[in-house]
Amino acid sequence: MMSSFLATGSRSPGFPTAGSMSMSMSMSMSMATTVLAIALALSGLVSGAAVAQDAEPPAMVIESPTVTTVEELLEAVRSSWAVEKREDIERESRFKAARDDQSRLLADAKRQEAREEARSQALEKEYQEKEVEIAELEEALDQRMGNLGELFGVTRQISGDTRGNVEASITTAQFGRDRVEFLEELGKSKELPSIANLERLWAEMVHEMVEQGKVVEFEAEVYTPGGIVKRRVTRAGVFSVISEGRYLLWDSNAQQLQELSRQPPGRFVDTVGEYTGSSEVLMGLAVDPSRGSLLAVLIETRGLVERLPEGGPVGYTVIGLGILAGLLGIYKMIVLVLTGQRVAAQKKNSRPDKNNPLGRILAVAVDNPDADREQLELMLDEVVLRESSQLESLVWLVRIVSVVAPLMGLLGTVTGMIRTFQAITLFGAGDPRMMAGGISEALVTTMLGLVVAIPLVLLHAALANNTKKIVDTLDEQSAGLIAQQE
Repeated sequence: MMSSFLATGSRSPGFPTAGSMSMSMSMSMSMATTVLAIALALSGLVSGAAVAQDAEPPAMVIESPTVTTVEELLEAVRSSWAVEKREDIERESRFKAARDDQSRLLADAKRQEAREEARSQALEKEYQEKEVEIAELEEALDQRMGNLGELFGVTRQISGDTRGNVEASITTAQFGRDRVEFLEELGKSKELPSIANLERLWAEMVHEMVEQGKVVEFEAEVYTPGGIVKRRVTRAGVFSVISEGRYLLWDSNAQQLQELSRQPPGRFVDTVGEYTGSSEVLMGLAVDPSRGSLLAVLIETRGLVERLPEGGPVGYTVIGLGILAGLLGIYKMIVLVLTGQRVAAQKKNSRPDKNNPLGRILAVAVDNPDADREQLELMLDEVVLRESSQLESLVWLVRIVSVVAPLMGLLGTVTGMIRTFQAITLFGAGDPRMMAGGISEALVTTMLGLVVAIPLVLLHAALANNTKKIVDTLDEQSAGLIAQQE
């Protein structure tokens, strides 16, 4: 069309001038340039559209020779249009195929949804029917259980009580924890107990009652400060456990036999040796009716020696003075006894022996035969006074300590009460333990004063009596010598 238009344009009346021909040629070149720009733009759009379609294959590329004329450009444009038309047709066919697939998938999804909806409605209907059935069955179960429900509650309660008793019982050290675990499981069970469980519960209760009246020896593990050791122990019912002449303690929390850190007072421990060493059918044994509580209190009871530090300085002073006076008094008693024996022997012998007081008195009479009565009497009195003074030495110390000890105990009582009142002033009377120190000091010092004073009073009385006997003997013999001399 462009060629025909240019040809007809050139046939104008008259011959064309050079200017008109040049104008026609420039117009033809301008139109060719415009058509080429449009073709290139269309080619770019088609290429961009092809790239934008990810699912489509790449566009066909036609190799064309270089365009030099308008006719060649027109032919190239026509070829490009033909190619694009074929690509558009192929693209439309692919779109139609994909649309058909999506429609098919949508139809399948809707059919699946319908099936699941129907299944959901069927399950909901079945659930409601099962709920009604369960409610009816539960009601029937409650009606049929009747007294069995009450029996179940009683069984759980008894199982729990029996478990506590068995766990705290010393028999568990012999028979192990199987019974405890069974009773614990039965007490926590939420199902009706079986006949076998009820029979075993009854058997365990009877077994525990029977074992409470037995004295049994068995091997058991004993926890000691040095570790766990196997020992032969003796169980006296459910009250006491002894081994190797000592009491053991059953710790129900740790479920183990423990060696006591210290034993109870001797009057209780002595029965253990008598019991284990005797072959008698009936033999006495100290038992703990509280199953360990009383034993735990007894081992905390302190003796006199352990309470001595509570007396403080006053208490130690009383003890020191008592020991000193006691040793001197015993020494003096031995001296007086020996002196009394020598004096008794001298009374039977006329020959004076200067190793005893009576011999020294007789020696004065023998050594001074020519002395008159008054002179001899004065000499004998001097010797008797000297011997009496020696015999009575140290006796006064025993007497003074026997008097001072109660007074010092009273001093300790006063100081202890002062401490008690100070504690009450600072901390109040709400906690007795705050006042225990002062009260202990008051009582312990009083006790120590009496403990020291009473024996010393008796010792002083014995010393004074022996001294008096010897002095009376000396006076008697001295008077006899004076009478004999006259």
